[in-house]
Amino acid sequence: MRLNILIGGKAGQGINKVSEIVSKTLSSYGWFTFNYRDYQSLIRGGHNFNILSISDKWIASHESKVDGIIALDENTSKIHQKELKKDSFVLTEKGFEDLGINLNVALAGALIKILGIEKKFLLDEIKEQFHNSESLEEAEKGYNSQKQKYSLKKLENKMKIINGNEGITQGAINSNMDHYFAYPMTPATEIIHKFATLSEKNNINVVLPENEIAVINMALGANFSGARAMIGTAGGGFDLMTEALSFQGQSEIPLVVYLASRPGPSTGVPTYTSQDDLDVALRAGHGEFPRIVLAPGDPVECTELINQAFYLSEKFNALSLVLSDKHLAESEYSINKPVHNIIKVIESKRKIPQKNGIIKASSYEHDEHGNTIEDSEGIIKGVQRRLKRYEDIKKEVKKFQMIKIHGNKNSKNLIIGWGSTKGAIIDAINSENLDAKFLQVLYIKPLSDEIKEYIEKSKNVILVENNITGQLGRLIREKTGIKIEEKNRILKYDGRPFTSDELKEEIKKRLK
Repeated sequence: MRLNILIGGKAGQGINKVSEIVSKTLSSYGWFTFNYRDYQSLIRGGHNFNILSISDKWIASHESKVDGIIALDENTSKIHQKELKKDSFVLTEKGFEDLGINLNVALAGALIKILGIEKKFLLDEIKEQFHNSESLEEAEKGYNSQKQKYSLKKLENKMKIINGNEGITQGAINSNMDHYFAYPMTPATEIIHKFATLSEKNNINVVLPENEIAVINMALGANFSGARAMIGTAGGGFDLMTEALSFQGQSEIPLVVYLASRPGPSTGVPTYTSQDDLDVALRAGHGEFPRIVLAPGDPVECTELINQAFYLSEKFNALSLVLSDKHLAESEYSINKPVHNIIKVIESKRKIPQKNGIIKASSYEHDEHGNTIEDSEGIIKGVQRRLKRYEDIKKEVKKFQMIKIHGNKNSKNLIIGWGSTKGAIIDAINSENLDAKFLQVLYIKPLSDEIKEYIEKSKNVILVENNITGQLGRLIREKTGIKIEEKNRILKYDGRPFTSDELKEEIKKRLK
């Protein structure tokens, strides 16, 4: 069974709180949820909405049609009327006009009754979140105002609700990160707040410098002195860091970067999603120097891959970038599987000032002691040293899972995707048991040699990306010489993620 409920209203009305109450209540009842957030770049007013998907099986996407609407304002019903399925329901503020800030609590209670969940689970959640009798009364009022429409049976699934940013935060803590530098920029901003709340318990120093140029240079300075720092930003902030990325390549100071994409160029569409920034993650910075680019597809992979990013960065004094986007960063997933293989991040073998006296880390071409050089033989040695490091990285990453295969592993139809498209692709395949397998790319640089093998063994290859040019497809062509046909490219670039039902139909058109 699967339901999609749209919860909408103005910014500031508590839309996210309705979703939180309902999804946590459902979680305690054993049901899986996926919560998609759609909001404008406004603090108050406008029109925002969430789509809360509910299922008795694991899901990681939402659908384009909804079974019900929770409208915190009149505008929501008007805007989304066309998205309602037959035999759907609409809940409005009618009857709750006098509740003020508790309107969201009452509507959450009303929805829980419609779903057929026992009142006890709702009230337990309200007690956990609010600690006051008034909220309990309003939740019960909402619950008692409705008739039961569905009969969700209690399931025994155990899970937690987490978004991609929270996964990144946990992975950095698992890696013993002790400094986080960032300048606020959606959708990476939430990471600052997460680390700030956890800073005392985990001995993390959270620093907000005056701009992104200062962010990356301060992080490099901290790492040079022996700290373990990470930085986070979105595309516009990442642009400002480009010069210092090249400094990292020359100075060989390890650095981990979290890059959460949004539609661009420039300010773009600040609060929406895209996979526009793969190219810049792969190539930003002048000169030739090694880097690692990783692309998790859900919060558990966020936790695992940021941990691997720290490990590789420290071991090879390299630049590690973990690429996300607004959809993965802020959508809320039900997770019922543990993080596997937390890697102990060992200290780099590089010398640091506190232990080894005077140490040089130069932006100039240099010898092994950090002394500036300009002779041709010395330059060749420096270039080859950096190339050798990348070759060592390519060998090392083979111990990790660079790709994953989902769906029918014997199918000759191969879907290729990366990052946040994972959830919609898997849900699309599973909804009708489509004859297809999905190759999810986790390591984008270095790129797995297995990708070429899978493509060559398949009769039909389909590319799914949240950008207009198919950036992963272009990289695959560069590395393998294989071009994925234009007709087999499913590309979405309106600032919104794929919905699983619409993607399913697009995939079905291309299956052989």
